[in-house]
Amino acid sequence: MLTAGIDLAAEPPRTAVAWLTWSSNGAQVTRLELGAKDDLLIEAITAATKTGIDCPFGWPVKFIDFITAHRTGHVTVPQDVPALIWRHDLTHRVTDQAVEARTGRRPLSASADRIGHTTMRCAALLSTLAAQGHPVDRRGTGAAVEVYPAATLRLWNLPHQSYKRPTELNVLVDRLKREAPWLDLAGHEALCRTSADATDAVICALAARAAALGLATTPPPEHSETAAAEGWIALPTTPLNDLIQAP
Repeated sequence: MLTAGIDLAAEPPRTAVAWLTWSSNGAQVTRLELGAKDDLLIEAITAATKTGIDCPFGWPVKFIDFITAHRTGHVTVPQDVPALIWRHDLTHRVTDQAVEARTGRRPLSASADRIGHTTMRCAALLSTLAAQGHPVDRRGTGAAVEVYPAATLRLWNLPHQSYKRPTELNVLVDRLKREAPWLDLAGHEALCRTSADATDAVICALAARAAALGLATTPPPEHSETAAAEGWIALPTTPLNDLIQAP
């Protein structure tokens, strides 16, 4: 199996992509690139069994309804609910709220944070994939699945707070090597120690493996329709070492 991981940014300079080749003995980072343009990302996604992308796959449905109503007239504002409460459903998707409830990590908002620019790029990537005939399902059953490195690290009991700082990044790489001796960073270890984007891409590729094996969360039936529009973050449901339990 080949999995890929993309730490997506609005522009190529901060975008990283990793390729992980899996065998019965573990996994090897066979390629790791920074400054990835769209054509390289499409190449990775189409070559891999599953690709994990760190970026929202869509916007909150209630946010879309809100701005649509505003465009054509006036919005209906709840009178008996504090503004901070009703705005929360406009800024955070169902999956964002599920992730926060499970991990304590609140994903950035595609509608109220700067990650909205990255979400636009992601939407274009998914559109390109679909146009080329590759299966795209924002719930994660297609070629790509939405992942969240910080929450994934937390669930695998790895450093997940402030890990992007230089000293903490070295700690994370050391812990990852110790907890997953079957993961061969090959000639890319130095890059992982100096670039949080590169390390995140590797984590995304590991999370993609979990999703490919059915070892990650999927939207429950009551949220399936909403997730098809908003996207769904796949969180690992088993320990890190379970990733090498299947071929």
